[in-house]
Amino acid sequence: MKQIFMVAVYNFRTWKKNPRVFLSFAIAFIFCFLLSDKVVQFAEKHDTSMQFLEPFIWTFGDSESILLASVILIFLFSDMPFVTNGTPFFLVRTTRKKWLMGQVLYIVLTTTIYMVFVMLTTSLLSMKNAFMGNMWSPTAVILGYSKAGEVLDVPSSMKTMGMSTPYHCAAVIFLLMLLYALIMVSLMLLGNLRFGQMGGVLAAFGFSVYGILLDPKTVRMIFRIPDYEAYKANVWVGWISPLNHATFHMHNFGY
Repeated sequence: MKQIFMVAVYNFRTWKKNPRVFLSFAIAFIFCFLLSDKVVQFAEKHDTSMQFLEPFIWTFGDSESILLASVILIFLFSDMPFVTNGTPFFLVRTTRKKWLMGQVLYIVLTTTIYMVFVMLTTSLLSMKNAFMGNMWSPTAVILGYSKAGEVLDVPSSMKTMGMSTPYHCAAVIFLLMLLYALIMVSLMLLGNLRFGQMGGVLAAFGFSVYGILLDPKTVRMIFRIPDYEAYKANVWVGWISPLNHATFHMHNFGY
């Protein structure tokens, strides 16, 4: 375990010389700002406060936002399996299996750090008029109990607020996003090892496109499912699409 940990630590030491890392986190920051700004502006316009995790909940309760946040990881990990000047040293002092396990540990830790960064960035952008209490804010009530959420395309719902608290809801969304990203990056690593760098990138993009195509609306249109049987499309897509599984209101249908 010590040797595996040292391989992962060495990869983290290369961050200061890797502009891809700084650019990836910069893109993630801009992405979070653009997506959460509409909720923050809505609260400022109506002069209402927010629970500080609500921008994260309303932003990443949507499958498209989760997909876009995960796609940035493709750019961050595009050079997997991270062959550097120190690789021959580790292969001599350890084994290929331990070296590869070190890469896997680095990927898991980096993905977790990235998701924590996304969560904190989205939350901190709303701190100007936010509170820490574990209760839904007046802004959430307006979004959930009126058509304002639909107008802003914010996935707020009365069911979410009635069955959970902000901390619990944010924790579930964070875990779903993290697991979805880890699956995508794992497929990317397998593609890199089997088919080379381009194969890994194509595997990650293919996984993302698969999630885009399996949208409940698309399934209903293809199979001509009437509105009163729309729940059937939700059930099918909710189980066979990893992206919809990672979306809070589709994962076990909000329960």
